[in-house]
Amino acid sequence: MQSNLQTPDRNGPKRTPEEYSAIAESAYFQKLIREKKKFIIPFTVFFFCFYFALPILTSYTTILNQPFIGSITWAWVLAFLQFVMTWAFCMIYYKKAASFDKLSEQILAKKGR
Repeated sequence: MQSNLQTPDRNGPKRTPEEYSAIAESAYFQKLIREKKKFIIPFTVFFFCFYFALPILTSYTTILNQPFIGSITWAWVLAFLQFVMTWAFCMIYYKKAASFDKLSEQILAKKGR
């Protein structure tokens, strides 16, 4: 059964679900997905490990109670570094997203906008 549904592309012609399926099965789209996974999965694993380290270590150990400088403990340092990590990840992803956008443009160019 042929579908009459058409979905508009951003700044481009309307595409049918069959065209979207063809794009999703293309080698270029598969490359985009692989590149994104290769980038996102390690960053996500690191983020969760780093994020949950603070509550786990402060709840079950006294390691972070040791002084870093004066009366500032390692718990405060780790908490501050979580803000730094978040900003750093945002900046890194912002830069990396440009390469994802280029791959997306290649996909659309190959399929004829």
